[in-house]
Amino acid sequence: MDYYVYIMSNKPQGTLYIGVTNDLVRRVYEHRNGLITGFTETYKLKKLVYFEIHQEIYFAIQREKNLKHWYRDWKIQLIEDFNPLWKDLWETICE
Repeated sequence: MDYYVYIMSNKPQGTLYIGVTNDLVRRVYEHRNGLITGFTETYKLKKLVYFEIHQEIYFAIQREKNLKHWYRDWKIQLIEDFNPLWKDLWETICE
């Protein structure tokens, strides 16, 4: 099974949310459609701007925790290395 660490945002260099899931399509759909109350709903974080795949849940959870402790500049650089235009990657994962 694959596990995903992902980052949602509302605009380029906007508010960021880092999460982990075993079903990226379902989870991003929930964020995009406001089905999850809390931080992402409050800040309208509907754009998937980054994700990575892990084979082991332990490593995915550890990576999520590590990223959450990074400086904001490091997170921005990670996203821009992966997705320089901050495009919504929703279409990419739905194909």
